[in-house]
Amino acid sequence: MSEGRIIETNDCVAEGAEWLAQACPRMAYAIEQTGPLPLRRRPDGFAQLLSAIVSQQVSVASARAIWKRLQDAKLTGPRKIMWATDEDLRAAGLSRQKIRYARALAEARIDFKSLREASDAEVVETLTQVSGIGVWTAEIYAMFSLGRADVIAPGDLALQEAARVLYDLPKRPTDKELRQLAEAWSPWRSVAARVLWAYYRVDKQREGIR
Repeated sequence: MSEGRIIETNDCVAEGAEWLAQACPRMAYAIEQTGPLPLRRRPDGFAQLLSAIVSQQVSVASARAIWKRLQDAKLTGPRKIMWATDEDLRAAGLSRQKIRYARALAEARIDFKSLREASDAEVVETLTQVSGIGVWTAEIYAMFSLGRADVIAPGDLALQEAARVLYDLPKRPTDKELRQLAEAWSPWRSVAARVLWAYYRVDKQREGIR
């Protein structure tokens, strides 16, 4: 069974933010700076993970353009990916490596409905067995497509940098260090991630690009 709260509405996010503000003065400061946090819920399923693969190592604009070409060609479902030729997928903008990842995702036959009931650890374990899906992508999927309230993606560079600034750390925390720091934010780690992402944007606007 899935553990903990599922974030469904803005009220859930606000409840988590209030808890974090009471638990940690630095979180309270960040929330004052950012204002209301976004819900950021997304659909779950094959297309969401395919979109994540498309987005790897390209700009946001490029990812959107490629995704639109895939949609226009009706190449966003597992059977369509399996039936498509490499030429079809290349024409939509996928690299050879991403074609391999897309096919691996289609062949994995993930039971997306059962993931809704799986534990956070089981979600990450299931998804990371697929070539092209790493821990970061799996944790982002758990946070935003499944609405898990107590998941964080400590490998995210923006989260690491925001934590460095907010907590006045001597250097950007590693994945492991941020995971340890985040234990204090349980059971609302995914709301803490929203706080840090929002604070990262505020800080970069204030300080300029460093």
